[in-house]
Amino acid sequence: MIDPLRDLASVHEATERLLIAAAELDNAAVSEPSRLPGWSRGHVLAHVARNADALVNALEGRPMYPSGEARKADIERDAPRPLGAQLDDVRESGARFRTVAAGQDAVEGGWDRTVELRNGVTDTASRVPFRRLVEVELHHVDLGIGYELEDLPGSFTEREIDFLTRRFAGHADVPATTVVADDGRTWDTGGGADGAAVTVTGSPADLLGWLAGRRDGATLKASGGTLPALPPL
Repeated sequence: MIDPLRDLASVHEATERLLIAAAELDNAAVSEPSRLPGWSRGHVLAHVARNADALVNALEGRPMYPSGEARKADIERDAPRPLGAQLDDVRESGARFRTVAAGQDAVEGGWDRTVELRNGVTDTASRVPFRRLVEVELHHVDLGIGYELEDLPGSFTEREIDFLTRRFAGHADVPATTVVADDGRTWDTGGGADGAAVTVTGSPADLLGWLAGRRDGATLKASGGTLPALPPL
């Protein structure tokens, strides 16, 4: 069951972890490449901040971003800033998001209403805090500063695997696939592409890395066929 207030508390904790870790950097390190192709650590931090503001827009009934071009331009504008400015922005934009999200009970429709995200995607307001948690946690990993997929809370990893397998369910480019964690948990996904059913087995962290486009799946075991190539998120 979705508990948006619990998720908001998790967002705060995850944001604090990111801020504490990033505070150990310096201006030179912020300008160095992140793990995301073409993005510096400054790009990642700028994106985390602008995503918080974008989700505020969604909760308040506005488009998340004026356009895809504006989204990219804002990240490029903010990426070169020094560390202090980056951290202040992540902290302040995160606080704005949590304040607006925490007030949803006072909004008509409350947590149950439908909000519009990017590219025509819609979801209930109650799921927005978890979507923000995904942004903070995965982009902390993307900074490449010692926080790894294995360090993510286990409950988060399980929920994100569940979310991503649902996202790829029935996808035209993904064959029927059973995802099996080495602790026995299973998820079904794909099914929209021709080909034999595949079972993919690995650690929760490696499965999440593959599903989220953060790892190539080299450590996973595929039986019944080859490891499916997943479309970009």
